[in-house]
Amino acid sequence: MRIRTAAPAVLTATALAAALLAASPASAASDQGGLHLGHIQYDSPGRDTRSNASLNAEWVNIHNNTRSPIQLKGYKLKDNTGYTYTFGSYKIGAGKTVKVRTGKGADASGVRYWGRGGYVWNNTGDKARLLKPSGALKDSCSWSRAGSGHVSCH
Repeated sequence: MRIRTAAPAVLTATALAAALLAASPASAASDQGGLHLGHIQYDSPGRDTRSNASLNAEWVNIHNNTRSPIQLKGYKLKDNTGYTYTFGSYKIGAGKTVKVRTGKGADASGVRYWGRGGYVWNNTGDKARLLKPSGALKDSCSWSRAGSGHVSCH
């Protein structure tokens, strides 16, 4: 008889726990914490003329959404072909974004230049990878077809 009266209480407690778990944010579902790829302009607007202006209209944003600055020295940005940009000493501030442009230019706060004379990101599909200095994958973002020319990663 005790089992029968306890069963509804157990079911109610189980249902309550399930409802609380469902209402909790699923922080493990996607890695948006810390350093991550933000927005990628993989197809520079207009005709692909290979001019420096056109090359610099192709870029990747990397965002630090922590409360502390992060030293990017040794971090790498890589595509499917193997083109690799390696950060020198650069500290990205808390809540800040750094834009890595494909072409040439003078590095400044919030912008770095890859220094390439050709495009990196394939318009018809590619994958950007952000690698830690150890080589471990920190974040990635991909697209599979030509479209608007840009993608938001998170």
